[in-house]
Amino acid sequence: MKKIILIILITICSYAQSKFNDPQPTFENPRKLVINLHNDDLDTVNHTIGSIYNILKEYPSDTLKVAVVLYGKGMRAIKKDYDKNTLARITSLMEYDVEFVGCRNTMETMNWKDDDFIDGVEFVQAGIVEVIERQMIGYVGITPY
Repeated sequence: MKKIILIILITICSYAQSKFNDPQPTFENPRKLVINLHNDDLDTVNHTIGSIYNILKEYPSDTLKVAVVLYGKGMRAIKKDYDKNTLARITSLMEYDVEFVGCRNTMETMNWKDDDFIDGVEFVQAGIVEVIERQMIGYVGITPY
């Protein structure tokens, strides 16, 4: 009997986790996610992109805001001379209103210009500060491995 109750509880908990928590995401109150990308490793960047696609599949289109903030080595992932397939995936995410935000401090350190980067990237002075500020206004912060 205890095993049956345990199985029922596990089933209920598993089912409950697949539903959105309250408050439900809506157009007026979307889920907000800021992804902190400071690594240019191709596998890490592509894993991060894949994770974003998976997240986008789960939420209704107007109930999610995603911002990817890149700084340090992560800025290389949005340079025009980075892996072409990865850049195409990033550009595709931009079409789904995923923001890509680059760090001017990194650009200044590396002597990079706006023209070195793909179109559609927004820039802020300090990427890490952007991550902090987004979290302060309710964005959930994630750092890829």
